Amino acid sequence: MTTTASASPATTPLDADALSASLTVRDLAASRDWYRDALGFAIDREIERDGVLRAVGIRAGAVRLMLNQDDGAKGLDRAKGAGLSLMITTRQDIDAIAARVRARGTPFITEPQDTPWGARVFRVADPDGFILVVSTPLR
Repeated sequence: MTTTASASPATTPLDADALSASLTVRDLAASRDWYRDALGFAIDREIERDGVLRAVGIRAGAVRLMLNQDDGAKGLDRAKGAGLSLMITTRQDIDAIAARVRARGTPFITEPQDTPWGARVFRVADPDGFILVVSTPLR
């Protein structure tokens, strides 16, 4: 048996450039507005089908999310976001971002705080319960 210096496709580690998430939401317009107004995401595109808003692409720097209207096929009251948190890192002032979230009336899971690992961070849930962890490195 011979070995080669190059790894086979089955053992080569994934080398990704980005990660985007697609979230199914109960009220698409409310979620779009929350991400735009509370966190400051920009609207990239809105997708309509038969004159009905079905999806909204949003972005914040390199972070991209797709918000999709729940069609109810699995039950409109099903839990969304359980066991998942999305971590967003920024160089912006966390306290200013938190003030925008607070002004929108969204309760915090954790208020902005400094961590032992050198970041300032807060946690908040979107209207469907998806957890967002927003942090910035301490200077």
